[in-house]
Formats: sequence, C-alpha cells, structure tokens
Amino acid sequence: MDRNILRACREDPRRTSTDIQVSVTSPNEPVPLRRTIRRRLQVAGLHGRRPVKKQLVSLKNRKARVEWAKQHLSWGPREWANHIWSDELKFNLFGTDGIQWIRRPIGSRYAPQYQCPTVKHGGGSVMVWGCFSDTSMGLLKIIFGTMDRYVYEDILENTMRPWARANLGRSGVFQQDNDPKHTSGHVANWFRRRRMDLLGWPS
Repeated sequence: MDRNILRACREDPRRTSTDIQVSVTSPNEPVPLRRTIRRRLQVAGLHGRRPVKKQLVSLKNRKARVEWAKQHLSWGPREWANHIWSDELKFNLFGTDGIQWIRRPIGSRYAPQYQCPTVKHGGGSVMVWGCFSDTSMGLLKIIFGTMDRYVYEDILENTMRPWARANLGRSGVFQQDNDPKHTSGHVANWFRRRRMDLLGWPS
C-alpha cells in the first residue's frame, strides 16, 4: 500500500489525498484513511499543504438563510414553476485563478515535474451570463469586458426579458444573487419599470 500511495503521488504531484485514496483502493484491500495517506507521504519526504477555504458567514446571515429556507420549505413544483434562476461565471481557457498546491521533496522547487505550466497573459478567459426555469434553458450571453450595472441592465432587457416573456409570459419571478451590480439602484429601477418581481435572496 505504501508503494502504491507513493507511486500515485509521484505520477501526479497535484493529486489530493482523496484522489490518491480512490486510485490505490482495490476490492481486496482495506481503504486507507486520507490522514494516513498524508502521513505516509510526509514520512517519504513529500511535503505539501492544501489551503482550507472556509467562507465566513456572520450569525445574522446564517439566521437569514435558515429563515429563508423555512419560508420555502413547503414549496413544491407549482410554487417554483414561474421562477427564473440566473448567474454569471468566468471560465478560464487555461489554468486556474486559485492557488495550486503540490507535494514535492524538499529542495526540488525548480524540478520541471513540480512546476505548474502557465501561458503569457493568463491564457484568456470568457465570462458568460445565463438563466433557466423549470421548463427551459435561457440563452448564454457572452460578456465582453467588465460587467457593470449598465451591461447587466442590457442583458436583462435584451436577453432575459424576451426569453422570459416567450417562456413564462408576464408572471415570472426573477432570482439573482446579491452582487453589488445586481442590487444597484440603477438595476432596481429597471425591475420597477418592468414590473418584474424579485425572489428575496439572503446573503
């Protein structure tokens, strides 16, 4: 098992202990614990730390989320039928914006197998906005440049609204997160002018 754990890590130093656990487990052998895998790698001189990302949510926001969930607990398909769900997301064409950690022996920082490949200027990315309801998918809108309140209003007016009217009529309830451009007075005025209801959304 030790040899399999070390081989799995050396084949791909970016593998997490969970990935290694899956790759070395066979039907005839016990499943090694993740902490055991990490310990065995450290004993073998393969050191690495993966940062733990924990989103800090205030007590006020935790209470708001629980209250929101309780209010909608009994809702079924009928209540959710006329809702439009939306979000935007950036896709990197190469690599990641996050920090990538690897396990490597001490003193091997510049060895090619422990380096992460990069390209000039980050390799590019594409930002898209999309929406859907319980019956259909909305259009994906590619966003060029920075998405601010004016770009967002243009998406609502020329992408979301025509699709919503064609699929839900005038009874749609729109969901968006609390991004500042979504909650700006400029965008709030658009929803008032268009008489479109918003689904309350806790932080």
